[in-house]
Amino acid sequence: MSKTYAEIIQQIEDLKSEADRMRRDEVGGVIARIKEAVAAYGLKPADLGFGGPRAKAKAKPGPKPRKGAAAKPARKVKFRDAGGNVWGGRGPRPRWLREALKSGKTLKDFAV
Repeated sequence: MSKTYAEIIQQIEDLKSEADRMRRDEVGGVIARIKEAVAAYGLKPADLGFGGPRAKAKAKPGPKPRKGAAAKPARKVKFRDAGGNVWGGRGPRPRWLREALKSGKTLKDFAV
């Protein structure tokens, strides 16, 4: 005989309750073993990465690379001025270049 939807829902709820009880029992045992190991080895929170000076030093891995940074080659500099400003020729022209062009210079003056 097949079960009804209501019976299956009740079975699911019963299994969830049983799983929660089993998890609580297992977590209690795991915590007890961890406490025993911490006491036996004299471990401190910082040894486990839970704050403190050691953990803070390890928590600074540096800047994260951009997504796809390894796949994209660096853009080449096509234009440079005497002040060290550069532009790759893509996107809007930077202010330093616009101002130089208004003053009478040409793009060829800045070509690399």
